[in-house]
Amino acid sequence: MTSQDHLRAFLERAPYIRFLGMTAELAGDELTGILPFSPHLIGNTLLPALHGGVIGGFLEMTALAQLAVTQSTPRVHKTIDVTIEYLRPGRALTTYARADLRKVGRRIANVHVEAWQEARSQPIAALRGHFMLAED
Repeated sequence: MTSQDHLRAFLERAPYIRFLGMTAELAGDELTGILPFSPHLIGNTLLPALHGGVIGGFLEMTALAQLAVTQSTPRVHKTIDVTIEYLRPGRALTTYARADLRKVGRRIANVHVEAWQEARSQPIAALRGHFMLAED
């Protein structure tokens, strides 16, 4: 299977990804998660702003998608822990995220993800997490 096949399989396997409407683009081994705006993702109707859980879930799914591409296995990797930093309100716009695999060991991966909307230099949220790598 190619990296694109692993990505497609991961995106189709997770029901939460379908709920979010998340997609991803792959350029070499660099994955960009894309969260198109949809009214059902709003948490604060006064601003309007994306729900914090939606942003956190999108960051986590981007990390898992990156691991699915680079650490090819038919099984899904498991989240151990995540810390999310909410830096700015996620406005009613398309949101993008990119994961950086900081350290990938034999059993655990340390991943950092940043999400942005209009400018990558102005992230709206960041995730730092540890993930248990699935065995073949």
